[in-house]
Amino acid sequence: MTERTFFLALTAALLAACATPTPPLSPAAIEAPTILPLGEQHLLASAILGDTREINVWLPSGYAEGREIGAVIYVLDGGADQDFPHIAGLGQLGALSWTYETFIIVGIQTKDRQHELTPAATDPRFVQGFPQAGGAPAFRRFLAEEVRPFIEARYRTGKRTALMGESLAGLFVTDTLLEQPELFDDYIAVSPSLWWDAGRIAAQAPAKLAGRGLGGRRFYMAMADEGGTMEAGIASLRTAIETAAPAGFEFVWADRSASETHATIYHGEALAAFRRLYPLPPWERDAPWWMSPEGTPER
Repeated sequence: MTERTFFLALTAALLAACATPTPPLSPAAIEAPTILPLGEQHLLASAILGDTREINVWLPSGYAEGREIGAVIYVLDGGADQDFPHIAGLGQLGALSWTYETFIIVGIQTKDRQHELTPAATDPRFVQGFPQAGGAPAFRRFLAEEVRPFIEARYRTGKRTALMGESLAGLFVTDTLLEQPELFDDYIAVSPSLWWDAGRIAAQAPAKLAGRGLGGRRFYMAMADEGGTMEAGIASLRTAIETAAPAGFEFVWADRSASETHATIYHGEALAAFRRLYPLPPWERDAPWWMSPEGTPER
């Protein structure tokens, strides 16, 4: 074969190879995606509610090895298709950034929110408009008598406990603070629906603040550009707390009315609340995790 003939044959072979389409991979040859873990899910049968609920738990890295836990954050509307995933993401952010304490996040599923998160109405307009309302006392019993014992029997918990929620869940947080403050150490209410029952919860707050054991407890409340009866109720509660709260009770107020709406406030304000209530000491914020308070490496 001459040199010219060889190169012509080689060129023809290369062109034929390029022209031949590569057969597509069969579905069996494509690797299935891996499901990323977000936490642990339990199905808790509740005798109080007469129902089974998701209890979703996010644990920080190092938990199994004994890493110290600062708090347990109980999140209302905490189903897998509710607020649990994005709040668990904030837990992960804190564990990675060391900007606030490491904590466990417990998501508690709600179903009929207008029933489970509201106290009974007294205003005739609300009685007629929300006939299913009034389940808050039973849901509080569910938290106190079933959810918390379930978690505390299975997990190594922290020094403090917190109850957190937004909108109607924020109303429930506020109502729980005023009715049974001993249930949790910290209360985080983001845009609480204090328009409920024509503002009754805020109106009754001064008397309840004086008659409850609030020493050592903290209340973080934030408001978006709510307006109307929502803003009026929040303002009324704020005034009551600032004038009637007993010594030893810490109130943190965050006004986000210039930057947030009711639909946008929750995620960012949850982060702000975590940073405000559970900050790490400066040396832990600024130093890598493997450094001791004195700045010497721990090998």
